[in-house]
Amino acid sequence: EEKSMRYHKNLLRKIIILAFLIVNVDIVHSHHSTSMFDKNVIRHVDAVVKEFQWTNPHVWIQIYIENQNGKQEEWSIETTGTNGLFRKGWRPNSFKPGDIIEIKFNPMLDGSPAGGFIGAKLTNGKTFGRW
Repeated sequence: EEKSMRYHKNLLRKIIILAFLIVNVDIVHSHHSTSMFDKNVIRHVDAVVKEFQWTNPHVWIQIYIENQNGKQEEWSIETTGTNGLFRKGWRPNSFKPGDIIEIKFNPMLDGSPAGGFIGAKLTNGKTFGRW
């Protein structure tokens, strides 16, 4: 009977932990809002990759985009975390400095040179995200 009691206590403990994790998964997943991006605007531009930052909690693609005056501006494009991207086929060398890409993103509402990643296409035709 003592063995049965330990089993039930252990089972109850596991159920409580599992319930806690299920309830809090959205909090962990939504640790950061995307409300700073203008979801009504999609920029679709040619760009040159400056740097690909394979880091958590978010991967960043630093790119150069030519502005209206013909000058190169550096933009920071935010994606999701490495774990999810890895499962989608991304790798730490998916984008290399100097790569010419087409990229789609939602720009920042405040006009700063940054945005939320939507999709990208390399010159060899390989695509990432929603293309």
